[in-house]
Amino acid sequence: MKAKAIVFRGVRQIEVCDVSLKPLSSTDVLVETYWSSISTGTEKMAYNGLIPSWPFIFPFIPGYETVGKITEVGDHVNQSLIGKFAYVAGSFGYEEVNAAFGGASEYIVCPVESITLLDNLDNPECGIALPLGATALHIVDLAQVQNKKVLVLGQGAVGILAVELAKLMGATLVAATDTQKKRLSYSSADLRVNPETDDVSAALAGHEFDVLIDSTGIMSAIDTGLRFLKFHGVVLLGGYYQRINIDYSQAFQKELSFIAAKQWAKGDLERVRELIAQHKLNAERIFTHQHTVEDDISSAYLQAFNDPDCLKMILLWKTGTEQNVNACR
Repeated sequence: MKAKAIVFRGVRQIEVCDVSLKPLSSTDVLVETYWSSISTGTEKMAYNGLIPSWPFIFPFIPGYETVGKITEVGDHVNQSLIGKFAYVAGSFGYEEVNAAFGGASEYIVCPVESITLLDNLDNPECGIALPLGATALHIVDLAQVQNKKVLVLGQGAVGILAVELAKLMGATLVAATDTQKKRLSYSSADLRVNPETDDVSAALAGHEFDVLIDSTGIMSAIDTGLRFLKFHGVVLLGGYYQRINIDYSQAFQKELSFIAAKQWAKGDLERVRELIAQHKLNAERIFTHQHTVEDDISSAYLQAFNDPDCLKMILLWKTGTEQNVNACR
């Protein structure tokens, strides 16, 4: 079977072309994609050739944020799944092209156990938020924020969701910093500080934070944040860092603890789905831009990678699936 897919041909080379799907096995499902999204972390690094290892060997199909409708199932899969919407983390079901992680395709063949059904969501497109929501949830779980003051550095998609989840999970006060005014406007933090225009010390005066969550990946930002942690405070590293280079004297004087968060834990995707379904988590908060796959696809990726106001770019695979962001509330 042929399908239209987004393919990274080489460093900074993107195109939409036909690819061949592997045949459906007895435990696979075939998903017709309605919406996918662009990762501004992993995919940006791969686009620039900074991950020269499997599965990011050119040519490859990116994408681990995909929502579509199940149209066919294998012999050992329940037929009742046909017609249901599901979140798909990706696929390795292609011939002659690598998958990293293979979700940016018009049709996806994947094992049934790798999907998350979206039956209880009012609007299935909100399932696009599951992976980043689960990442933020895992970060907040590790931070154990109940009855604590939390400072979140960076209000990208993960940072914004971490703020909302920290408040939901019982933090007594949540403050957030970001250098972009637009990003701060999306945040639900109790205190919002722009280090480029605000006096951070004055804005956070009187507060000693129990937890510092970093979602910037910027060492200088972490150094500044450490100043506001209390003795025996906890630093949660929520990004991916090639190296850690911070002012150790602050960690030493305050006997700080550091925790690294890796993606999400088992069950987190389902927990986020339930929070969205119960209207406790405002998933649409991060959906800022959309782009049809038929139009210049390179421009969509470049905007997602380079426009600081673009938190999450939604790619539309089918006519009439324009994102109604208010529908995910």
